[in-house]
Amino acid sequence: MPMNKTYAGPSELPESIPLFPLAGAILLPGGQLPLNIFEPRYLAMFDEAMRGDRIIGMIQPLEGVDAPTDDRPPLRSIGAAGRITQLSETGDGRYFVILSGISRFRVLSEIDSDKPYRQAWVDFSPFPEDFIAGDSVPAKQRTELNNVAFDLAQALRLEIARNDVESMPDADMISVFAMIGPFDHAEKQALLEAPGLLARADLLLALGEVALSRALKGAKPLQ
Repeated sequence: MPMNKTYAGPSELPESIPLFPLAGAILLPGGQLPLNIFEPRYLAMFDEAMRGDRIIGMIQPLEGVDAPTDDRPPLRSIGAAGRITQLSETGDGRYFVILSGISRFRVLSEIDSDKPYRQAWVDFSPFPEDFIAGDSVPAKQRTELNNVAFDLAQALRLEIARNDVESMPDADMISVFAMIGPFDHAEKQALLEAPGLLARADLLLALGEVALSRALKGAKPLQ
């Protein structure tokens, strides 16, 4: 399996993938998601993925709440597949992993299996735009996104330099803002399902402005 494999279209991805349900976490096409893996079922999942195509499907529980090990709660119908591009052992039985986003998928049906983790038949074909690079955000909108992201980070007392925000490529900035922003599970799912980078940027700007307003109100001292 090539170390730096790329995918030209849906047909190059597998028809079935392991699923990692995780509330409040989204992986966007072209983005990166860091994960700390410690549950035995997911350690087994990543071990097997590393022996194969290294693809993991990230998906949110429908109710936005993580379930105990033995439960199989309903899942969202749309998730995103990522390839394991970094994996390191921590020395205490955990893995630190970076998933690099490839494409969204629609769940067709789950697979009845004796494996400790969930698997599904999936369809990547509804999302051909995820395989096309090169979209960019208009300069005015990008400036507005930069300002909201930086102001929100300040309001939440996160240590993020303005230069770091401004220097990121559009897709990277949107992916990071969507991932770490104070958005609930439904808002993050809406960002995932937005039809392309420009629509996602529009939605992210709106959600960011609302979150900033809330953060500033919360930071005001009582009169």
